[in-house]
Amino acid sequence: MIEAAWGSNPRFSDGVSYQFVRSEGRTFPSHRCLVAASEFHIRNGDRKFRVTLEDGNFFYLAAIWEPAMGKWPVSYRIVTLDANPEVMRYQERQGAIIHRRQVMQWLDLTVPETDLLVTPPAHIFTIVEIDPKPVQTALAL
Repeated sequence: MIEAAWGSNPRFSDGVSYQFVRSEGRTFPSHRCLVAASEFHIRNGDRKFRVTLEDGNFFYLAAIWEPAMGKWPVSYRIVTLDANPEVMRYQERQGAIIHRRQVMQWLDLTVPETDLLVTPPAHIFTIVEIDPKPVQTALAL
């Protein structure tokens, strides 16, 4: 496991650091990596939501890494795909979920990426709004 920066080197993309890469029409024959997660966040306007797996398990987000170049460190971008029905209510795309049982399939190329980079089925996530400002509900004594 290594520490890496999230986002591509802006030197090669008109000064923009891209944090995501679309899966459609792409193959990832090398530089695959995983980002361990217990949740991910989505934003809809000013509202922010926490997304977790319904069963409470942690998971991984499929990603690709780029080597360090000059002063830019090793970095990664998360692979995205069409959102599942629950997430679709808030945004059109989401990170590609890799379950713990699929880790080596993603990393060692034993399963075609088209079998791994699929939109999750409905009813797999719990989505809870993150309160933007904590509200004091009791008087401190």
